[in-house]
Amino acid sequence: MTRFAEELARLWPEEEREGPLGLAVSGGPDSLALLLLAHETLPGGIAVASVDHGLRAEAAGEVALVEATCRARAIPFAALRVRVPPGNLQSRARDARYAALARWAHAAGCGALATAHHADDQAETLLMRLARGSGLAGLAGVRDHGFVPETDLPLVRPLLGWRKAELEALVLAAGIEPARDPTNEDAAFDRARVRRHLAKHDWLDAAALAASAGHLAEAWRAIEWYAQIDWEEMVLREGEGPDGPVWRYYANVPRAIQVETVRRIVAELGGQVTRAEAGRAADRLWRGENASLGGVLAVPGIERVEKIGVEMRVWRFRAEPARRVH
Repeated sequence: MTRFAEELARLWPEEEREGPLGLAVSGGPDSLALLLLAHETLPGGIAVASVDHGLRAEAAGEVALVEATCRARAIPFAALRVRVPPGNLQSRARDARYAALARWAHAAGCGALATAHHADDQAETLLMRLARGSGLAGLAGVRDHGFVPETDLPLVRPLLGWRKAELEALVLAAGIEPARDPTNEDAAFDRARVRRHLAKHDWLDAAALAASAGHLAEAWRAIEWYAQIDWEEMVLREGEGPDGPVWRYYANVPRAIQVETVRRIVAELGGQVTRAEAGRAADRLWRGENASLGGVLAVPGIERVEKIGVEMRVWRFRAEPARRVH
């Protein structure tokens, strides 16, 4: 239990805690282990929610299992039901789940939300993203802390250093038979195929892969830090043009930083672009070509900066002119 308590304290320091720790518990071995560890570490200081996505008949029984586990320990519990819209099933289910959990955590006065992602999840995520050619932001994998999407609610994952097998052993030792989600073995999903591959090839060490994802996450945090400095020191709002504000960017940093700054400028102008789109635009601008992205027109140039006495690349961004219809 000390191991869990130390990791939780690192991710959610005691002096920052206001309200109980909310736990997302599905009824599987990983999340039940999270429940047991958190209950031991923070007795009387946790609340639990379980989400039924309405996709499987077994889900109601899994929610009931979590409720019974909480009732036996006098832990506040809430059952949440969500509707998953059509589209990418796993992605839409994730979005719906986090939205429901955020609403519940706010209503319950939770100070943070914890999920049960572990080292094996991290290894699977890294392999899937490598196969898709993801950039550094994607290869950084599952972060150990952050915020619930679209909210300011802290999100912590204190089990990223734990293996799935040890979490399952902890649950079984407590006399609880966890639920088994059949989609975890369904080869129609990428993650299930990657999981089988890892199990089949012992030279692929999940703990080592998870550690690599952690190193990549550290590198990504460094890029985020540098991108913030780039924004503060190299981006200026020049004023108003005929189509709205004009932003000036002295773009003389590595491409990875440029991408983050370009995305932020586009967002300031009301647009939204992916890192891949921002990267292609940055490449065009670096070659001296105009770029259009997310309803924003970017025009490159080179100017002498008198303050430091050197010439620098300068990119100007403005909303694209409205199309005139004759």
